[in-house]
Amino acid sequence: MELSHYDYSTEKNAELFKFTSEGPKGEIQKLIVYAPMQELDVYNLGFGDYDENTGLVDDLIITNNSDSQKILATVASTLYVFTSKHPSAWVYATGSSTARTRLYRIGINNYLSQIEKDFDVFALREDNWEKFEKGANYEAFLVKRKF
Repeated sequence: MELSHYDYSTEKNAELFKFTSEGPKGEIQKLIVYAPMQELDVYNLGFGDYDENTGLVDDLIITNNSDSQKILATVASTLYVFTSKHPSAWVYATGSSTARTRLYRIGINNYLSQIEKDFDVFALREDNWEKFEKGANYEAFLVKRKF
């Protein structure tokens, strides 16, 4: 999937990515973290602003730097790098708010035919995982790279 995205850096195991958002609010450091969950080969995808005080991701802050599509494209591009290093991984994602989960759903809806060329996409609705369908409301998402 070729969308305009920010350049980023990562470390050897491709579980942490750093990039800079650029917009009307200036340059804002962002982090994308793939963190192992309790389930074998399932990683939580987290991202947000880099908090210099804690060294962690702040996924509750609302930056409004007018580049949300480019940020989502950047996150999507890191999925390719992460799954190349972790080919058996499932990646779990949900928003830190209902509005953010809706934003992710819209992004998946808009590019579903392209996404499905490389990934199997599932979504959580009413405590059940199902194949992602356009137009449905979901609570979380789960993707696995096709190889």
